[in-house]
Amino acid sequence: MAADRVIRWTTAGVVIGVAAVAAVASYEHAYDLVRAHGEAGWTARLVPLTVDGLIYASSMVMLDCARRKVAVPALARWLLGLGIAATLAANVVHGLGHGLIGVAVAAWPAVALVGSYELLMMIVRSAQAPGAGTVLRGIPERMPDTDPLQALAAQAFAGELAAGCVPSVRTIRARLHVGQSRAQRVRAYLAAINGTQAGVSLEYSAAIPKIPSPA
Repeated sequence: MAADRVIRWTTAGVVIGVAAVAAVASYEHAYDLVRAHGEAGWTARLVPLTVDGLIYASSMVMLDCARRKVAVPALARWLLGLGIAATLAANVVHGLGHGLIGVAVAAWPAVALVGSYELLMMIVRSAQAPGAGTVLRGIPERMPDTDPLQALAAQAFAGELAAGCVPSVRTIRARLHVGQSRAQRVRAYLAAINGTQAGVSLEYSAAIPKIPSPA
């Protein structure tokens, strides 16, 4: 839908703008810290980039796993956490000389950078979810007004739906990390998808000509 595209692209633009500003501020803090502890020249300029690069690489691995519906490697999760901890620590140490307020001000760019980047990954994931095409006989892959969580659930439980099964509310809560009410709405959506797919299968089966059995 046009409204969905406008929301997605404007949100992405704002997130990218905030991330750019936060990245510059966070880089300057890390650069000053590296220089103050013995590094100089290109080494001092490149070391801060390794931290943000680690966060980017780990997040992209997790995004790729989500697209291919495979388990995220533990190394990617650990390195993402390590990168976030490193950039926060560098910014906190930079502001220590100015008290608690200085710590909060110095750490904020790192928080904004990581948060903006993860929001951008959420937008990318939702854009990759089913919804742009159609399936058999013009039935849409995604129902109107489907929110990103429903689209994500359709991907996460694609195997169960293909087998004609609808996951329980408890399973949905555990896998998607959502509350009871959201899990119930997601299950209702998945049940509707399952019913649509079943209807298509029955219609397709009915359209196959019957071969008379030999007398």
